[in-house]
Amino acid sequence: MISQVAHTCIFARDLDAVEAFYRDVLGVAPKFDFKRGEERIGFYLDFGNRTFVEVFRKGESRFEESNQINHICFETGDIDAFMAHVRGTGVAVTDKKLGVDHTWQCWLADPSGVKIEIFQYTPESMQFGPDGAVCQVDW
Repeated sequence: MISQVAHTCIFARDLDAVEAFYRDVLGVAPKFDFKRGEERIGFYLDFGNRTFVEVFRKGESRFEESNQINHICFETGDIDAFMAHVRGTGVAVTDKKLGVDHTWQCWLADPSGVKIEIFQYTPESMQFGPDGAVCQVDW
């Protein structure tokens, strides 16, 4: 009955800074804004293929390891070019690493501290292998 994840919702202390990050660093401009009267309280980001992130202003937001949502993961077709672009904007991003699921990954954070994982799938990525497999972790 469920076909896919529709969106993830994140909170932002500073909507303008978070919008600039997603637009200028990740290359995703807002699809539309949420307003209460004339006050902009959030926006919706379109990552393609019916995958969205909604962002709402919440000044008292805290982001800690104990929160229920740990991170958001986005896919890229060229992780090296992505990392070069991000570093060119002055934003810190980790080096890429091949994960235990055989998928390339790197990490960064938005201005509110939301952790973002970037994936580049490989032909061996377990996400596209047989169902019921076991991924042995090393962390």
